[in-house]
Amino acid sequence: MTAQLIGACAEEVGWRCYLQPLLRTRFGPVAASVLVGTAWGLWHVPALTQGPAYAAGFLTATVAMSVILGLALERVRSNRLLLAGGFHTLVNLGMLFVTDETSPATAPMAVFGAACLAAALPWIASARRAATAPDRIAAATADGPR
Repeated sequence: MTAQLIGACAEEVGWRCYLQPLLRTRFGPVAASVLVGTAWGLWHVPALTQGPAYAAGFLTATVAMSVILGLALERVRSNRLLLAGGFHTLVNLGMLFVTDETSPATAPMAVFGAACLAAALPWIASARRAATAPDRIAAATADGPR
């Protein structure tokens, strides 16, 4: 478990502590999370060599988890690395129980990717609503009828 946490935190220094904030300033939180998730998935080249369906499930999972993690950490200013590293570690440990990277079976990874996508969709919808909702202070101080 300690090795998983150290490895996950090492990755998350790049993903959530450097790349995510950098891309967020240019593309916004959802697009930045998708880009980071794509890079995160491509980083794991051995998983991508298991076949197209396995690779698609894996990339879907990394992008979806990146969206969840990116949006969840949107307002977090301290302990980002520990939170992201802990999440990443739990995902890695869970995958050790659910999938087998040495097996050609693609169904577990496809199901995992679909489950991650299903979990990410409410996060995306919430982020979209928040982006289009007027700020309470701006709405209260705006000119016009009340």
